[in-house]
Amino acid sequence: MRRVGLFGGSFDPVHHAHLALARAALRELALDEVRWIPAGQPWQKTRTLTDAAHREAMVALAIEGEPRFVLDPIELQRAGPSYMLDTVRELQAAQPGAQWFLLLGQDQHAGLPSWHGADELVQRVTLAVAARPGAPVEPQGGPDQMPAGVTVHPVTLPPMDVSSTELRARCAAGQPIGHLVPEKVASYIEEHGLYR
Repeated sequence: MRRVGLFGGSFDPVHHAHLALARAALRELALDEVRWIPAGQPWQKTRTLTDAAHREAMVALAIEGEPRFVLDPIELQRAGPSYMLDTVRELQAAQPGAQWFLLLGQDQHAGLPSWHGADELVQRVTLAVAARPGAPVEPQGGPDQMPAGVTVHPVTLPPMDVSSTELRARCAAGQPIGHLVPEKVASYIEEHGLYR
């Protein structure tokens, strides 16, 4: 049975902490692949995202050279709000024999009970949550907010102080970001004048 990790996000821009989580999940969960799924229209985002073509291109550059990382534009190609549940249903229908893991940062996991169709989603996948040292891995309101029988695998991450929000602010201020993103992603951002 293939073990597939699903890693969704706006990736605006993708950075080293994203890569660290995906690599840790490959290793700790013995995944056959991690599917990177840039969000088309994230329903919970209030700000306007960078054009999908740029975000897709940056993810492609970031994951070059790791054959078990796969860029999946499924949400970019679907009209309307991007719901992970719709994505999971579609992928599971296409590959019914696979075992599915949903990779989440701690912030995403904390807010998971508010997601569209969260109860069904967590029954369809195994949750793999970034675990920073000393921080509990549980949703807002505590573990009682999750349905019974939900499996959560902590994925160990070293402390990494980087976020896409911070990167956009650094770019806007003309500060360097090369130490926070892959080199090719930094070059792409510079070449296309993103986040200025």
